[in-house]
Amino acid sequence: MTPPAASAAVSGQQSETALRADAERNRERIMQAARRLYATEGLRVSMASVAREAGVGKATLSRRFATREDLINAVFADRMDGYATATAEALADPDPWHGFIRYTESVCGMQAADRGFADVLTMTFPTAETLEARRAEAHHGFLELIARAKATGHLRTDFTSEDLVILLIANAGVIAATGDDAPDSWRRLVGHMLRAFASPDAPIPPMPEAPTSTALYRAMTRFGQPTSN
Repeated sequence: MTPPAASAAVSGQQSETALRADAERNRERIMQAARRLYATEGLRVSMASVAREAGVGKATLSRRFATREDLINAVFADRMDGYATATAEALADPDPWHGFIRYTESVCGMQAADRGFADVLTMTFPTAETLEARRAEAHHGFLELIARAKATGHLRTDFTSEDLVILLIANAGVIAATGDDAPDSWRRLVGHMLRAFASPDAPIPPMPEAPTSTALYRAMTRFGQPTSN
């Protein structure tokens, strides 16, 4: 027969294990909900909306993620890993100019695939240390890529890293404005910008097709509508 003290200890351990498992399930539900909302609506989504989508209370959300930046840091950790990887792959390209083009297209494509990430790349989150560390790593790699691409003579000598920031801000705006109505519009923007960044004799990929007038009209009509609360 198990002594009462031992039985109580076992019961306590089981309860603690169940609580940890429940907490982990709630954390995963919150992150999945945030990913869905951020991907389609961007970072303007409120913490209350995330809690509703996840089916948890605000208190539960606050216990798992005390601040909005904590949640963003957790949700986009893998995206920032991909951002840093894109930089490393571009640097590994034996043709730095081709690596520059590849990097620009890849990062803008990552923005197009996830509106939340489009916002992340054009904002800073000082308390999200992991996210900001990966951003800094990618930025330092990009500075090296710029120097190498300029050495080929194909990247304009007056190009700066700030020009990429401008492109990412513009791309985020195009993605938000065109949505599902003209989802490949960002490719056209990137095509124009690569031509602006290139020296006169640089090899450039073919220009992506422009969206149709009908698609742009739908996007403009939708974008001009007031958002519902």
